Amino acid sequence: MYKKDIKNKNTAGRKPAKKSARYSAKKKTGDKVQIIPLGGLDKIGMNITAVRYKDSIIVIDCGISFPEVDMLGIDKVIPDVTYLIENADKVKGFFITHGHEDHIGALPYILPQLPVPVYGTALTVGLIKSKLEEARLGGIVKLHVVEPGDKVRAGEMKVEFVRTNHSIPGACALAIKTPIGTVFHTGDFKVDYTPLFGDAIDLQRIAEIGREGVLALLSDSTNAMREGFTPSEIMVAETFDRLFSENSKNRIIVATFSSNLDRVQQIINTAKKYGRKVILQGRSMENTIAIAQQLGYISIPEGTLAGVEAMKNYPDSKQVFITTGSQGEAMAALSRMANGTHKRVTIKPGDVIVFSSNPIPGNERAVTRVMNELAMKGAKLVYQDTHVSGHACRQELELIYTLLRPRYAVPVHGEYRHLMANADIARALGVPKGNVFVLTAGDVLSLTERAAKVIDKVTAREVFVDGLGVGDVGDTVIRDRQNLSSSGFIMVALTREKSSGMFIAGPEIITRGFIFVKESSEIMDEMKGVALDSLDYCYQKKIKDLSKIRSIIKKDMEEYLWNRFQRNPIVIPVILETDL
Repeated sequence: MYKKDIKNKNTAGRKPAKKSARYSAKKKTGDKVQIIPLGGLDKIGMNITAVRYKDSIIVIDCGISFPEVDMLGIDKVIPDVTYLIENADKVKGFFITHGHEDHIGALPYILPQLPVPVYGTALTVGLIKSKLEEARLGGIVKLHVVEPGDKVRAGEMKVEFVRTNHSIPGACALAIKTPIGTVFHTGDFKVDYTPLFGDAIDLQRIAEIGREGVLALLSDSTNAMREGFTPSEIMVAETFDRLFSENSKNRIIVATFSSNLDRVQQIINTAKKYGRKVILQGRSMENTIAIAQQLGYISIPEGTLAGVEAMKNYPDSKQVFITTGSQGEAMAALSRMANGTHKRVTIKPGDVIVFSSNPIPGNERAVTRVMNELAMKGAKLVYQDTHVSGHACRQELELIYTLLRPRYAVPVHGEYRHLMANADIARALGVPKGNVFVLTAGDVLSLTERAAKVIDKVTAREVFVDGLGVGDVGDTVIRDRQNLSSSGFIMVALTREKSSGMFIAGPEIITRGFIFVKESSEIMDEMKGVALDSLDYCYQKKIKDLSKIRSIIKKDMEEYLWNRFQRNPIVIPVILETDL
């Protein structure tokens, strides 16, 4: 399906790694590797990291993050890749650890600016291909399918894909081999000895890489503050079986991530066992399941799926919905069901709504809102023991550190508190304090065999996506939107005769979100008076330049509003010129 460019494939029959010095004499003293995170630090999501050796750069992942509550009107946030574009001739490709949005979602925005090859496992590439085709970018770059154990030459580096476990099939860590040592990036992972789909994490190969020597370890920090091991995905199967058994007469609606195919498979299996029809809701859910089914990552028994239009043919006891919206997204299917705007599905008393995911930090308020709306409609909400994380807890991270024994540790993927917890684990497992680096986005960490330090800072800001606009909404616009949402705006409209420079109409005051005009005639007259005083000042000072007049009106009006109300609405003076 996709053209491959894979070298040195070795997925079976590996020879045991030879016991040797952790840093070979062949390494070039004085050379350096640079690690440059452009996202994925201080927040959950927007994961992207560049690794550079001389004139070769590889990019690990390219994801989005959810907008924060105060990012009004923003649909998603993508990384700034100015550094990569400035070094486009050196970038050898994007190497993708797995197919979650926070690791692939920015590719349709970045690849047109940086059309380099993309490498990933079959499902990962399938999801990327679908995204590019939806954005009418099919064929813009070469997509290469790899398998765990494959190695890809990337300039002066070689990248090996190492099988791991996560909440989506096909997840891999990356062992990036450079002339001075190996940089190991875990991607998002956990140690699951009984995965629902595929094989367990390849701890044998990870141990071999550790014996060969690891210069630096970049490891997932999301669950670094949690003790123990992350439970296996198979544990959730027991919960679903109990839920279906206890609610045999009720309609069941399960909200989860569309990419959590193991979870979707469990719901389908349980629905089949209890004789229910499965109805998929949400465009991303339908697209992801179609791709996964085509690639053999999910098995749906014949006759199990039903379209939403067919639900009238089955009683509630024979229906189960699998829907998007577990994060409270405003336009997702579950949110539309909750607020009554879904065209086909109406929530009824007795419906059992299962939230099979944990809220991503920042989404708690949106999830709570949806839950409250569902509860008001009489639905029964279930969210206990319906989810297991896809990220490693403390003891799993300790295992990886023990197997790899890195010289340097660089925690990635998490908020600052998660990164610090991961750094504590690294130090407890023997990485010297001076060799543990908690970076911020844009830091350039230079590594040699003997030393490491942050030597530079590159551009690594957040780029806002608003509808079809990318990057045209900046911090100033966001602040204006915040002011509009809290204090409203006031427009001062005037008309000036071009030939004489005399004002012949206005000022008219137009306001939204500030006061209720019909009950505030006195305030409206006061604001008109302020504008007239500003014009009188300009007349006395013989100020005729329109921009200066607008500036004076704006300044005077803002001063009046603050003194009168202690509020800062946005003031917009508008002066029209006309020839009579």
